[in-house]
Amino acid sequence: MNKIELRKTYKNKRESLSFNTIQSKSLKISNHILQMNIWSISYYHIFLTITESKEIDTSYLLTLLQGKDKNVIIPKVVSEDEVQNYLLTDNTVFRKSKWNIPEPEDGIVINDNQIEVVFVPLLAFDLSGNRVGYGKGFYDNFLKKCNPGVIKIGLSFFEAEEKIDGVSSNDIPLNYCVTPNKIYEF
Repeated sequence: MNKIELRKTYKNKRESLSFNTIQSKSLKISNHILQMNIWSISYYHIFLTITESKEIDTSYLLTLLQGKDKNVIIPKVVSEDEVQNYLLTDNTVFRKSKWNIPEPEDGIVINDNQIEVVFVPLLAFDLSGNRVGYGKGFYDNFLKKCNPGVIKIGLSFFEAEEKIDGVSSNDIPLNYCVTPNKIYEF
């Protein structure tokens, strides 16, 4: 399937999930991440959940990161195709954006090349690590600015598609994708 078809299909699949199913699957994803060999580094970028879009509840993962005393980085959309990253602190104040994304109002800006792990939102992914997001290009643009060795981990309620049609050279593939059932490595 192409990206447009996959967006529609996976938005519909998400819409059918109950609150309890989302919580259960989100917890399983976080437990799988706990088993990954990524805990010796310091800077972790995580997206905050858009509840209205029935995204994965990243609060479980956020709790893990804070419990391991990691530097948690939260994105904020600052232009049509760019995010700025802020260090999460006890004083961070959040406000929902026009897309219902909880974002920091301000704070300590973290340079993209300091980030070592990025948890990437997505709607669908394939067996080669290609992903389909919401189509705005925020994460592809952001990931291009990170160090080449940054670890990119997708989070998905659903298993991999065989192949995504229409992948372009601007699309940045994942290193891993974690679902409730398994960890895919690419």
